[in-house]
Amino acid sequence: MASVWVGHRGTIRDYPGFSPSVDAEAVRKAIRGIGTDEKTLISILTERSNAQRQLIAKEYQAAYEKGTGTDEDTLIEILTTRTSRQIKEISQAYYTVFKKSLGDDISSETSGDFRKALLTLADGRRDESLKVDEHLAKKDAQVLYNAGENKWGTDEDQFTEILCLRSFPQLKLTFDEYKNISQKDIEDSIKGELSGHFEDLLLAIVHCVRNTPAFLAERLHQSLKGAGTDEFTLNRIMVSRSEIDLLDIRHEFKKYYGYSLYSAIKSDTSGDYEITLSKICGGDDE
Repeated sequence: MASVWVGHRGTIRDYPGFSPSVDAEAVRKAIRGIGTDEKTLISILTERSNAQRQLIAKEYQAAYEKGTGTDEDTLIEILTTRTSRQIKEISQAYYTVFKKSLGDDISSETSGDFRKALLTLADGRRDESLKVDEHLAKKDAQVLYNAGENKWGTDEDQFTEILCLRSFPQLKLTFDEYKNISQKDIEDSIKGELSGHFEDLLLAIVHCVRNTPAFLAERLHQSLKGAGTDEFTLNRIMVSRSEIDLLDIRHEFKKYYGYSLYSAIKSDTSGDYEITLSKICGGDDE
């Protein structure tokens, strides 16, 4: 069965002649020898696909631990950019690693409408069909208008229900219909009617519906600019999208910021970390 993490626009492919035990042993030697053999580590970890790296990790019996505090931006990014099948896989892996359900941890760490929306997304029930229903788009657009702009107060549940469960192509049409009805972009209504992390989450969904690679390019740009580099976000996006759509993310990055992701990595990171990310990036964009 094809992996749900592999697309045609990635930069990394399966490594031929792969042996997890041989790689795990090489990684162990590279780390535990006198000094760390970075070249071996980099070549192994950047030339293996994600599925292969997982097998290496199993062989290596890597230990995991949960960080403290809640990073809302990361939760939003992961739950809005992954497919339903990927979210189901994430939930299973989460339970295996932490012996707790993802839903339980979301419930205990977040609250209000933000929690409701996260839990809806974490269920992995978003429609993945590519078919669009024009009648439903008109109906949903009217429901959103009645729940926000056309109402004293806002019915947040309607926003959660529609934005967290409809397919991206369906939502694209709904947002067009919404503009016809309200003469406003859905983003402007969300900014005017909602607030806090719930607003951030719904805006992230809208941006992903419009262009997921552009949304992730913006996240990468934020992680690279300013004082210090947000390595956690940088690593996550580069690695998780390296087999899916990193080529598209690179294209959007160059289009929006006028310079390549490759050059941004080169100027903001250094040493072996720079070499590793540059290899994952897969090349420059003139």
